[in-house]
Amino acid sequence: MILDVAARRAELTPDADAVHFEGRWYTYAELDDRATRLAALLHAEGVRKGDRVSILAWNHLAHLDLILATAKGGFVYTPLNTRLAAPEQEALGAYLRPKLVLHDEPHSAVAAAAARGADAPTLELGAYGKQLAATDPVPPPDPGLGPEDPQMILLTGGTTGLPKGAVLPFRQGFYNAINTVLSWGLRPDDCAIQATPAFHAAVNALTIPLLHMGARVVLQSSFDPGDYLAKVEEHGATILFLVPTMFHMLAQDEGFAAADMSSVRWAISGGAACPEPVREAYRSRGVRFKQGYGLSEAGVNCFSITLDRAEQRPQSVGKPVLHARAAVRRPDGSRCEAGEVGELTLAGPHVFSGYFERPEETAETLKDGWLWTGDLAVVDEDGFFTIVGRRKEMFVSGGENVYPSEVEAAIYDHPAVAECAVLGVPDPRWGEVGLAAVRLHPGTTLGEDELRSYLKERLANYKVPKSIRIVSELPKSAAGKILKTRLASQLGGDAA
Repeated sequence: MILDVAARRAELTPDADAVHFEGRWYTYAELDDRATRLAALLHAEGVRKGDRVSILAWNHLAHLDLILATAKGGFVYTPLNTRLAAPEQEALGAYLRPKLVLHDEPHSAVAAAAARGADAPTLELGAYGKQLAATDPVPPPDPGLGPEDPQMILLTGGTTGLPKGAVLPFRQGFYNAINTVLSWGLRPDDCAIQATPAFHAAVNALTIPLLHMGARVVLQSSFDPGDYLAKVEEHGATILFLVPTMFHMLAQDEGFAAADMSSVRWAISGGAACPEPVREAYRSRGVRFKQGYGLSEAGVNCFSITLDRAEQRPQSVGKPVLHARAAVRRPDGSRCEAGEVGELTLAGPHVFSGYFERPEETAETLKDGWLWTGDLAVVDEDGFFTIVGRRKEMFVSGGENVYPSEVEAAIYDHPAVAECAVLGVPDPRWGEVGLAAVRLHPGTTLGEDELRSYLKERLANYKVPKSIRIVSELPKSAAGKILKTRLASQLGGDAA
């Protein structure tokens, strides 16, 4: 047995507002009705338990229709990254083999490529809406689902090569929601805006847990800072969840200083460490801020920290959520001492099943019941965890380990810096040295020597980037993360 969230919430709070999309609220009864109609529609089209159904679209109610309908039809929600090009979509279609590809009008061409790779039909969302309305809300036959049956396949970052599909079973989705509700202290009167891409694991950060709670979610089709601020005011958003780049863009918006954010209980940043100047911008508006951590393979909410402790330890993500364990390990699997940097490993029912049809990569990631995340972390004597960077991003300069996130934090402290990224690149003398790409705030100037002198007052000399490039923009993923491999290629070299 698995939990049919849509059906249970329709029983408990049928008339409560659930999701706001395109100018209107949908109640929990309406969400359940849509999910039932969708499951019936797909069953009539031959979609069965374990089949993948993909969607290529901006944030749309259809994403949530699909997620909620998985419990009724047994198919697997398998969204595709809207940022990828047609050849990449075709390759992903051949890999994931969805039975159907839903899409919005702007992504018709790339959806056709994905469908071509899978030899599957496509369905535009306008036609989808009409078919849904015409379908009788009669549930299909019980697919006989259990906790380990897959509910979602979410693509990993894919910054190098074809992304892998992380298989998330119903067990994982349930415990991620429970962990988030209980450890983050979510309430039935909470409201959040889903502005990060719904095809990304971030849809599980707040949207799905809030739907478990009977709370409210506002869908923003794509992130726009001014519109986001307007939605915060209009709907009384209580929790802000964005990635650092989005938080920065929001703080730079002309309406930020005057926006009414009195309803906001707290803000939480995910995807990467949030720079101190960005956090300070929200503190100046009375918004309390904390750092989150997660990854597609584990849910995405793995740690929790109270607001008071977050202000005392602004770099820390806190301690593991209720149903989770965490340990920092050396390459041989032994546990690190307090203060020693190692790889973060996680265990618990919120961990994924493995990568879709990638047994070797699964075996490299899941070892003896622990997920090896690829992220470097340190835990202090009080048990608080801090993420210091990606294992593959760390580089060794003159025999010393350099963690790009530490260097980036120092660069962000300069008032002229809007965004930055630090890479390790080969060097004939030192083995590897740092290369920093920096985007400045409009109207400011900053020379390479000036920034290097600034950093030498804050960092050991071996940590100061040997090369600094001032750039007009930094390449980002759809989730707002800076793509360092692509950046290295753009700058004419390879990341070490």
